[in-house]
Amino acid sequence: MFKTISIGIIQVFILVALLVLAGCGGNGQAETSSDSNTNEQTLDTEESSNEEDVTENSEDTRVIEHALGETEVSGTPSKVVTLFQGATDASLLLEIQPAGAVEAWVEKPWYNYIRDEMDGVTNLGLETQPNIEEIIALQPDLIIASKTRHEEIYDQLSNIAPTVVTEDHFHWKEILSLTADALNKEEEEQAFLTEWEEKVMNFKEKLGSELENTEVAIVGFRSDHARIFYNTFPALIIDELGLKRPANQVGDDWGVKLTSKENIPEMDADIIFDMTSVSRDDGRVDTREDWVNHPLWANLRAVQNDRVYSVDPVIWTNGSGPIAATKMLEDLYEYFELE
Repeated sequence: MFKTISIGIIQVFILVALLVLAGCGGNGQAETSSDSNTNEQTLDTEESSNEEDVTENSEDTRVIEHALGETEVSGTPSKVVTLFQGATDASLLLEIQPAGAVEAWVEKPWYNYIRDEMDGVTNLGLETQPNIEEIIALQPDLIIASKTRHEEIYDQLSNIAPTVVTEDHFHWKEILSLTADALNKEEEEQAFLTEWEEKVMNFKEKLGSELENTEVAIVGFRSDHARIFYNTFPALIIDELGLKRPANQVGDDWGVKLTSKENIPEMDADIIFDMTSVSRDDGRVDTREDWVNHPLWANLRAVQNDRVYSVDPVIWTNGSGPIAATKMLEDLYEYFELE
């Protein structure tokens, strides 16, 4: 009897042992499977992350086409150098303060209309001869230049930082477009242009038939001659507004110099905008005084209509950017009494 019980007890122990071993083996396989799955998920996550990084980096780098070729620009540049007035103006409109900029032609170092936004900006000297050493010291991540001013130093600038170049220094919408592309600020550009177009349309609607019946002239005086301006910054805005200019005052060139007072009749128009800078002590104010006191000046329609306006040349020609364009448009609203 005892022998039978002992054999039964032994069999029970063996069965329990087998069950324990089976359980341990099963847990081991589960842990191994779990570890394998975790490793595979980690690899998948890393690969996915790497692919996203590559995609983001690819999207982050843009190829900007400009007047002197193509330039790769990454992200949203924060240390920008602007080498002409219109680029400085456009950069500020897009809420990017330049790290360095060339100084103003008058009202040095910065034009009054943007001076409050230029605190701390490094003065890079003349627009026609910017200080290369100062540019290098700034270590910019973008340079905005103009073909008409800087074509000869483009390679030098490109070796310092990615450089984009406008065709000229006064086609302000093209300047704004290139600046916005390079600064990754296209949305801000579009918002401004939408508002601009509304103001232009409003101007045309308010002026009505006077648009077709009014000729305007854009003139200025220098120390030894007078000028009529054709294809310049203010002319672009005058034309966009639908205002007419006399046939002899339209052309592809910047304009014409008048060296004799006998040429005064060529300045004739219903309205004359005089961009003479009265802050320069170089004889131009004296020249204007001499010309406007000539008998031929009194025969001009604008003079007879009392519609000769002395305008701020900084806004009307020197600034050549979207902020200046907006201020010029505000002037025109005032001169045409549309407010």
